[in-house]
Amino acid sequence: MYWIRRRRRKWASSVTKHYQEHKEEARSRVLARLEHFNQHYQLEWNRVAIRNQRRCWGSCSSLKNLNFNYKIILLPPHLADYIIVHEMCHLVHLHHRQEFWDLVAEQVPDYKRRVAELRAIDKLGGSVSALTKVQEQYLAELN
Repeated sequence: MYWIRRRRRKWASSVTKHYQEHKEEARSRVLARLEHFNQHYQLEWNRVAIRNQRRCWGSCSSLKNLNFNYKIILLPPHLADYIIVHEMCHLVHLHHRQEFWDLVAEQVPDYKRRVAELRAIDKLGGSVSALTKVQEQYLAELN
């Protein structure tokens, strides 16, 4: 039993270390993109948090707080942009009915394709190594 706990702690600390090393980079990128897209939407929010979440890329609370997974920096930029726009639109609509998707489509008209790409990436798992491979493949396709 002791060995299992120790192993878990060691795994958690390496994840925590990666999170601490990249948290502020994620914050600066997210804030820059929020500012960019807000030129169109003209929305207000209270707080932007960068978190180390296992499954969720982002969320928006009813208190207008935006939360993003720090691993967003490992995604191709067009997918990170989709997540940011998606959460921004929840500031207006806290649901996924058609008016929400119409608002998303104002800045991300191909959002359905991006959702499909994200789902494919999610099937690979949310590990840093899996996301790094996705990032490397994206960069290879650009060259």
